[in-house]
Amino acid sequence: MPNRKTLSDIRATILRPAMTSHFMMYVDFPSEVKSHMSSRGLEDPQGGVLRGGLNLACSEASLPGSSLATLEQTSDRTGVTERHVHRRMFDDRIDLTFYVDAQNYLPIRAFEFWKEYITGEGTDSDFARANHFYRMNYVDDYATESLRIIKFERDFDGSFKGNNGIVNGTQVGLTYNFVRAFPIAIASMPVSYDASSLLKCTVSMTYIRYYITNGIGDSDSNTSPSPQYQVTPRLRQENLSQEYYNNFGDNSQNATNFADFVNGTVRGPFGEAIA
Repeated sequence: MPNRKTLSDIRATILRPAMTSHFMMYVDFPSEVKSHMSSRGLEDPQGGVLRGGLNLACSEASLPGSSLATLEQTSDRTGVTERHVHRRMFDDRIDLTFYVDAQNYLPIRAFEFWKEYITGEGTDSDFARANHFYRMNYVDDYATESLRIIKFERDFDGSFKGNNGIVNGTQVGLTYNFVRAFPIAIASMPVSYDASSLLKCTVSMTYIRYYITNGIGDSDSNTSPSPQYQVTPRLRQENLSQEYYNNFGDNSQNATNFADFVNGTVRGPFGEAIA
């Protein structure tokens, strides 16, 4: 039935869509896989030059889907075809794309070493042997229960609002939990002498099923940021001045000092002026 909508109704629906760029991937490795990574020289699989390791380096992911398999019943009622669900079918894999850091090549090494443990390839000394062989490990030792994709929006902690201070976040989100996941493929990564671009590693993870939980789980973000990060009517001179020096180094050769604008004046080589 048609009815009139208020402006608040429109804001809550049409004018507030979910965005694809706000998500987080979290993965942890089984203990046996971590031991193999340590023997191969990767002591902390969650470390690296990127803050948060693999979790932060994940640049692309996909929210999984599923379908219902049905059986057709055509002879129970005349002229009627019925369908009854007998199974839920999950996607067979999920693709995760990671930025590769230049220090440790963390995504490549972590998932390659994970596959090495799955296939039981042994140590470095075993790889070059002419009679090298594979002996697969048991799935309980290499499948992880700690693969999650968290979908949230930018106001989950309220930190992006600031005209009148910080407000409490909504904590609204979805968490996709994957059961018995492990990598089955690493896509090839072409390199060339053409114009440089970011090196990305795409990993295909298989799983038996997934389930959804409400909320975003534990969050590292603080819903009440410290006062120096809150937006106030007056800028903080000491913070801005320090940030200016940290980002641009010694500004003795510059005509103006960024901190001077905070006081409303500009002191240049030709005297003082009001900003």
